[in-house]
Formats: sequence, C-alpha cells, structure tokens
Amino acid sequence: MKRRILTAAISTLLIITFTNVGAANNKITVTGQVSDMGNNMPISGVSVSLKGSSIGTKTNSSGYYKVQIEKGSYLVFRHKTYESKTQKVKSNKLNILLKRKTKKENLEKSKNQIGRYSTPATMEMAFCTEQNFATYDKKSAIHYTPKTIIPNINTEEYSSYDENRFKDPKNDPLSTFSLDVDAASYSNARRTINNGHLPSKNSIRIEEMLNYFSYDYKQPKGKDPIKINTEVHTCPWNKKHLLARIGIKAKEISTDKLPASNFVFLLDVSGSMSNANKLPLVKSSLKLLSNNLRPEDRVAIVVYAGAAGVVLESTPGDNKQKILEAMEKLQAGGSTAGGAGIQLAYKIAQKNFKKEGNNRIILCTDGDFNVGISSEKGLEELIEDKRKSGILLTVLGFGMGNYKDNKLQTLSQKGNGNHAYIDNIQEANKVLVNEFGSTMYAVAIDVKLQVEFNPSIVSSYRLVGYESRLLNKEDFNDDTKDAGELGAGHTVTALYEIIPAGTENRYGGIDDLRYQNEQVSDKKIEGNPKEEMMFIKLRYKPIGSNKSKKVEVAVSANINNRATDNFNFIASVAMFSQLLKDSDFKGNAKYDDVLALANKGIGVDKRGYRREFIRLVESVNQMVE
Repeated sequence: MKRRILTAAISTLLIITFTNVGAANNKITVTGQVSDMGNNMPISGVSVSLKGSSIGTKTNSSGYYKVQIEKGSYLVFRHKTYESKTQKVKSNKLNILLKRKTKKENLEKSKNQIGRYSTPATMEMAFCTEQNFATYDKKSAIHYTPKTIIPNINTEEYSSYDENRFKDPKNDPLSTFSLDVDAASYSNARRTINNGHLPSKNSIRIEEMLNYFSYDYKQPKGKDPIKINTEVHTCPWNKKHLLARIGIKAKEISTDKLPASNFVFLLDVSGSMSNANKLPLVKSSLKLLSNNLRPEDRVAIVVYAGAAGVVLESTPGDNKQKILEAMEKLQAGGSTAGGAGIQLAYKIAQKNFKKEGNNRIILCTDGDFNVGISSEKGLEELIEDKRKSGILLTVLGFGMGNYKDNKLQTLSQKGNGNHAYIDNIQEANKVLVNEFGSTMYAVAIDVKLQVEFNPSIVSSYRLVGYESRLLNKEDFNDDTKDAGELGAGHTVTALYEIIPAGTENRYGGIDDLRYQNEQVSDKKIEGNPKEEMMFIKLRYKPIGSNKSKKVEVAVSANINNRATDNFNFIASVAMFSQLLKDSDFKGNAKYDDVLALANKGIGVDKRGYRREFIRLVESVNQMVE
C-alpha cells in the first residue's frame, strides 16, 4: 500500500516537474523601446507588466525595457500621461508607441486629486507635476489657473542636399570641392542611435562621418604643411567598381609650440539652453578647454539671451580661477539674440587681436537664434564680412529636440572655422583636449581640392559626400573664393567611387559626343598621363597670407595589392552612412558587411573610437532586423 502511494506521488511530482520545464522552455526574453507616438521620443518610467499579474518592469531613461514571459502572452504598457496599451507578444522584440493623453484628461485627473490635499502648500505640490498641467494661486485655496502644456516636439533642423551622382570624365573631367574638417554629423548620429532611434537622413553628411576619426597618414616633410596620401582598391559595396581614397595630413605642432591665442567664448544662455545637456555641459566642456590655456593666451566670455553682455573681459590664460568663477555664475533664461552676441564677440576679439597669433571665437549654442539677426542669409553676410579680419570661428553645438544644425553649419563654413556637436563630456574631452590643436589652431585656410580623371581609364566617377562643399571648377584658382581650414595635425579624407572603363554603368552616363574631338595639349607634363587614373591638385593659403600655394599628386591606375586598416575602416564608415541615408548608391551593402569590414580595419584603436563605431552599427543592425 505504501509502495503504491509512493509510486503515485513520484508520478505526480514528475508530471508537475515536466509541466514546469515545458512552461520554462516556452519563456522568452522580450526587449524593446517605448516611444511617444507624436514625436517618436523615448518615454522613461513606463510600467510594463504581464496582463493580469504584477510581473513586470519599467522603461529606463532611454525608453528601453526587458522582461521574461511566455510567448503569446499579453503585455500592458501604462504611464500617467499616456493612454495605456495592451499588446500580444509574438517575438522577442516589441517596440511600442504610446499616445499622449489630451489636456482635458490630464486636467480632470489633477482636479480629482485636489480633494486629497488639505492645505494650499500641499495643493500647490499636487499641481506642480512634471507636466505642469495647472498652476496654483497661493492667495486662494480653491482657484487654479490652467497652464498651456508645451508638447515635447522635435524641432531640429537639417539642410537637404541632392546626392552627388556619377559623372562622365569625357564631359566633366574635373571635380572641385572645399575640404571639410567638421565632424558634427557623427556625434549627432551617435546621440540619436544611443537614444534608440535612427538618425534623420538629412543629418547624415558622409564626409563628416569619415572625418570624425583620425588616420595614420604620412606626415608632411617639405615646406608645405600638408601632404596628400592616396589608396585605391575594390569598392566593397559594388565589387565591379573601384574606391579611391584621398587622405590629407596637416603638420603636427606640439601644444607648447602653438602660437599665442586670443579666444572669445560666445555662450548662448537663453531659456532653450537650460537642459542638463546644454548650458551645464557647455560649462563643463569649457572648463576642460581652460586647462590647456597658457599665460600668453587670453580668453574673454560674452553671453547672449534677450541681450548680449560681457561676463569676463579678456583675461590671461593662467588666471584659471577667475575664468572658472565667471563660467560658474552663468544661468540660462530669456530669449535668444544671437546676432547681437556675435557682433559683440567680434568686437572684443578685434580689440585684443594678436597679429602673429591665433584669433578665434568659440560659439556654444543649440543654434536656436530667434531674436535679432536670425535669418541664415543675415548671419552668413555678417560672418563673411568678419572673417576678413583674420578672426576664425569654431561652432560647438549642444542639446537635442530643438537643435538647429543647418544654422550652425552655415556659420562654421562661412567663418573659416569648424563645427562639432558635443553630446556628452567624453566628446567634449575628445574635441577640446585630445584634439585641442586640430580644433583650435589652423595651419592652412581656404583649402580646396580639384581632381582630374583620365577618361581612357575611368568610365564614370562620383564624389562620396561633400555635397555642401562643391565648388565650380573656376573657383579652384580663384584666391577670393572661400574654402575650409585645416588644423594642426588634422587628417581629412575624401572618397571617389569609380567605374572603370569597359565596365557597365547602370547609373546612367551619357552617349559619346558627336562634335567634341580630343584636344592634345602642348603643355609639357611630367610622368606618363596614359598610365594615370587621376591627377590631384590642392590649393591652400598659409596663415596670414592672401595668396594660395599648390600641391599636386598623380595617382597610378595600378591597384594596391592589400587594403590598409585605414582603407577598410573608412570604407565601412562610408557604407554605414549610405545605409543610414538610404543612398541610391549603397549597392549591395548590408549592416553585417559594415561590421565585417570595420572589424577588419580596427587597427590600433588607442582611444576606442573605432570600437565605439562598431557598437553603434550593432545597435542599428538590431533596430532594423
């Protein structure tokens, strides 16, 4: 009898055990992101629970959640300011969009809560929620004033450019553009991806993605402070094409040998700069920069909001206590008079001008100029006029939600300067400490490239990126035409995708011309042009000179045997950028291909920037799966 009871108990235990194992095996880990349906911004603090139970979690600051449940179950998403949503789990990835409650619903909720509070002080606390649905009148315990809710709307602005297309060298043998050393597009894209979203297509400028990274190009050795490096291999996103890399290396100068500087910090302290990733980050960033200042350097601080003013007169760089105290007192508030601030900053920079030194304004803002000179045209004319005085402009962009990339891009390009986007203190350290010389000290200005292609070897070519930097072919020899600057030790990269002669061009092309005959030049040319794929010419002006100098390099049609780490990594960044833009020329590229090529080209990654890139690509790859 006891044996039968024991046998039955063991059988029951086995049934329960195997049932539980089966249930456990049916469980999956579900991850995803909860975002606002109106503006696609992530929502933190959303309760994510299994329907009919208390099992669950909450979304983090980036809107992400992770929970383990059985496949086929229902998850309920709740937040006090959004309509609840119930969703069946069909896979291990579930992204959710929540609809914000109407003002009326939130106001009624606030009214209903009044009965729970008995004093004006506690009633005021009830109304002072994060959404500010109503404000309490302290003079009366029964009256309240509804307050307009300002929705969290993304008003960021980016310029739009048509993508460079393939050109026939028989008809268009010359490609001319200004070098671009900006890198804002990459750090801005990183910020967006880390927040769980794909960046805007217009925010991706391929040349800035490429030039965010430094490459170990050969140093200039002669009298010119610039050296041209080249490399040609098979194009990774279209194996029938070639990819030509042009790398420019500027002369390196140790910090102690850099010329004395006259800096003016021009800081936006308007109300739009109050967020933690704006003015507080500006102050932290400039403290890092101030650590590099020497006794011979000088710095002044100009702020602008409803009006512009001088917070710190030009002060020796070794008086760090006075500089830091001036920055520490800054607070955000008021509207934005950007134009007036810029004019005052130039006035102070001119007053303290160093004839043989480095004169530069460092503008820190989210770009939301809404009072004073606000039009792009007006700002452009102001900066173009002021740059003739020899004062350069560095533009540092901060913040999100209302970031005006288009305005900051215009300012930096017209002011013979550069543009960086600071999304965290690590990026500030990169731009203002690790790359202090290349960011703040120019060794050449108005740097232009002109490439001539050999039609007997090249069927068609296209410049990858640089759409906002294109110049007319006549501009190359015109010393009055503005172009980019190169900082000490800077590396700049440009890529050309090339369709070799005899290869099918599925991107159009033109028929042979009927009336154009080959013209034979009587000019004496060194080397053998018939064996050259292209001829590169670079013009630059030495600092303090209005007359340009020229550097020339011929590129052989022979393909290199093995691609360098630099080439592989650069090609992976270009491929990634084209996928983000959904480029017409992305060919057969996939994110897995980007990862394979980036890992192949990781090389010596002292500061981890290339590995960080790989992590970004992995994140995007998961988003689009």
